[in-house]
Amino acid sequence: MTPMRWMIVLSVASWLILVAIAGLDFFPELTAGMAGPLVVSATSWWLVERTHRTNPAGVTRVLMSAFMVKAVFFAAYVLTVVAVFGLRPVPFVLSFTGYFVALYATQALLMRRLFASNVQASA
Repeated sequence: MTPMRWMIVLSVASWLILVAIAGLDFFPELTAGMAGPLVVSATSWWLVERTHRTNPAGVTRVLMSAFMVKAVFFAAYVLTVVAVFGLRPVPFVLSFTGYFVALYATQALLMRRLFASNVQASA
């Protein structure tokens, strides 16, 4: 299974566990807290992996561009979820923060492995 699929499967599995524990009262907040970071990190990983395969020197440019896009997206996403959809801020922010940190830590480890494979191949 590809790393992106693992991110999706593990995120959905943990989300199901959280919904089972917290109850359906928190379903919208837990869902929104997981969905944004998952979609963005999976897309970001896909772009990095594809760029690394075709043009390894271009990965830094992709990461910098993605950082700017993600900063704007996440600001708009959080404001929209809380202000427009009226979800409760505390459970949403807890869910969002947990998934954001976990997914980006996973992505950092995956990038470390991806770049290490490049060093080993050239050695």
